Amino acid sequence: MNSTTESKFVYKEEDSQYYVPSAPPPPSHFDYPPTATGIPVISNPHSSNTDNNCTVQFHPKHPVSWSSGLCNCFDDINTCCLTCWCPCVTFGRIAEIVDRGSTSCGVSAALYTLILCVSGCSCLYSCFYRSKLRGQYFLEESPCTDCCIHCCCEECSLCQEYRELKHHGFDMSIGWHGNIERQKRLDAIAPVVQGTMSR
Repeated sequence: MNSTTESKFVYKEEDSQYYVPSAPPPPSHFDYPPTATGIPVISNPHSSNTDNNCTVQFHPKHPVSWSSGLCNCFDDINTCCLTCWCPCVTFGRIAEIVDRGSTSCGVSAALYTLILCVSGCSCLYSCFYRSKLRGQYFLEESPCTDCCIHCCCEECSLCQEYRELKHHGFDMSIGWHGNIERQKRLDAIAPVVQGTMSR
């Protein structure tokens, strides 16, 4: 054993163990950045996923309440009537926005109608989108589980989800891609308006 090794380790015959001197005390202060909490999401729900300059915000630590109650269907009469007579259309529009344009309103509505006609259990399909919507906006699961809500109150739950997306600024009638184009036009107009006001 060389001299360097002998300086680091001390051999004691009475207990036949090597003893390593303790490490030096840690520094009293570390300049680490504060720990972020929450789930990062794109701050603008209409912005494209390919935008490299997107800003990041964080969800609150606890789930937030829905913007309207499950039984507040008459807050939006047009949506209420649409859902009562053509729930497939309401669901198709919700699915297109929640899927961020990866599935069209027509395809989702047709699949919803097919499941309804074949099995009568279209609620088992639509409740999946309620869970997905809650995950995107960190909404609380109330008044009960997503599956129970859709099985017991399918039309009410669709109306609530439709109103929630409208509350977040979506125009449900033009679909995901229409909302993207609308947001791009608004972003292009905004700097001109701000420049005019500054004068």
